[in-house]
Amino acid sequence: MNGQTAVIAGATGLVGSLLLQKLLKDDAFGKVVALTRKLSEIPHPKLENVVVDFNDIESIRKSFSQADVIFCCVGTTQKKVKGDHAAYRKVDLDIPAHLGKVGLEKGVRQFIFVSSVGANTSSNNFYLRLKGEVENAVSELGYECLYIIRPSMLVGKRSEDFRLGEFVGQAVMRSASVMFFGQMKKYYPVKAEDVAQAMLGAAKEKRKGINIIQYEEMMRLI
Repeated sequence: MNGQTAVIAGATGLVGSLLLQKLLKDDAFGKVVALTRKLSEIPHPKLENVVVDFNDIESIRKSFSQADVIFCCVGTTQKKVKGDHAAYRKVDLDIPAHLGKVGLEKGVRQFIFVSSVGANTSSNNFYLRLKGEVENAVSELGYECLYIIRPSMLVGKRSEDFRLGEFVGQAVMRSASVMFFGQMKKYYPVKAEDVAQAMLGAAKEKRKGINIIQYEEMMRLI
């Protein structure tokens, strides 16, 4: 099979589902392995859907044999884990860290994952502190090409999970977007479609080292 092999985790989420569609349409990728908790209903000759127990690193190890790039778009919410911070960490921290470790074991040279603007291990905000921990954990693995995508508020329609607070927040952020310039540009709301396109662009750019991608860099990559 010609073309690169991509592995994607989080392919059912807002950004991940858009990225999966782009990968399947792009001739640069001959095979796309989607790691999911349940079987997908998307029929495509390039798609290999593997059901994985993300709580078990051995299950992740068995899910693919080799790849050129790994995309990680996983993430949960306080609502889904009912405020359980330990459960939140299992999704947002453990999955990227385990997936990154397995990727290195299998010779993958490029890892691209979604974090958040403001990620910082010293933050008083649980979410931003956790994202900072994720960034540190994956950065320490030593990938040849690592892209950390840091969007601000995502603009886009979620297929399964309507969030009133997020919907209102998007409207407020869009109306106030005129204030985002200079150092504040990184907080500009970004379309989920553009985040997915930037991740695809990063996979083709293959810039070595640890690359922190915020709003303006995302716009460069799309």
